[in-house]
Amino acid sequence: MSTPFLPVLPLLARRAEHRDASWTNALTAAFAGRAEVRAFEQLSEAERQATEIAIVADPDPAQLEHLPNLKWVHSLWAGVERLVGELDRPDLDIVRLSDPRMADIMAEAVLAWTLYLHRDMPIYARQQQQKIWAEADYVLPEDRRVTILGLGYLGSAAAYRLLTNGFSVRGWSRTQKSLAGIDCHSGEDGMQKVLTETDIAVILMPLTQDTRGIINAQSLAMLPAGAQLINFSRGPLIDDAALLASLDSGHLKHAVLDVFDKEPLPRDDPYWTHPGVTVLPHVSGPTTQKSSAEVVAENVQTWWETGELPGSLVDRNRGY
Repeated sequence: MSTPFLPVLPLLARRAEHRDASWTNALTAAFAGRAEVRAFEQLSEAERQATEIAIVADPDPAQLEHLPNLKWVHSLWAGVERLVGELDRPDLDIVRLSDPRMADIMAEAVLAWTLYLHRDMPIYARQQQQKIWAEADYVLPEDRRVTILGLGYLGSAAAYRLLTNGFSVRGWSRTQKSLAGIDCHSGEDGMQKVLTETDIAVILMPLTQDTRGIINAQSLAMLPAGAQLINFSRGPLIDDAALLASLDSGHLKHAVLDVFDKEPLPRDDPYWTHPGVTVLPHVSGPTTQKSSAEVVAENVQTWWETGELPGSLVDRNRGY
């Protein structure tokens, strides 16, 4: 009795930990006997020639050139700016990861660190260092205006999590969105309106040519004095010099930063020691192997059965 043909999908990643056995095993398990996933280096020449789909995690673009019949790639990450920028293959479709579990995890992080700022944790931490016993004025959640900048898959989930916890929530996106219970705005005028009415701004927009440096001296000045900021998206969205100047002047009260232009954050970076900054090591929205592998397997299986790519197909013109 002959053994049925089992498709082999390559996993391409620059970093060894993203293509190790834990990832290939999780992905293979998610395919439940319908395919096997191996690191690119383990594929035979014949398997490389037969490859139509590759799973990628910030891959070396040169390796993709060894897959001449490749039709599309599925990213293991939600952020695809590096892949879009480096992949000089306009004929190649890119699918980003849209994992419901990741959206839940990100929404949890947004709620946690919004509460951190809402309940004045940075103030109490400084007071403890100085042995000061003093109570900050309490603000009701419904009187705390929280703005989500970026109402995509992750931003929408975060907005609803904040709404269900009693906060006054508004949002901004490049194109107009409609979310029940969320005051939604778009465009330049919309950005100015939401920023001027914000107590805590949460950045969750993708990094593109249009959004790079979008949080700059001008946009920071639109925020009311004493506003606070959370960046859980990408570091280059923020003009670092402008942010530090706003913090130093006292206009911006505090910033929680999980992402940076250079990661890991260099030891001599001023963010480490600034009293108005909380530094996190890119932990707000980690990819979970099991759930992300299941999403990839489902999307690939759908394409095999119908020829249709998933809704998380990247628009190269927009960059996400």
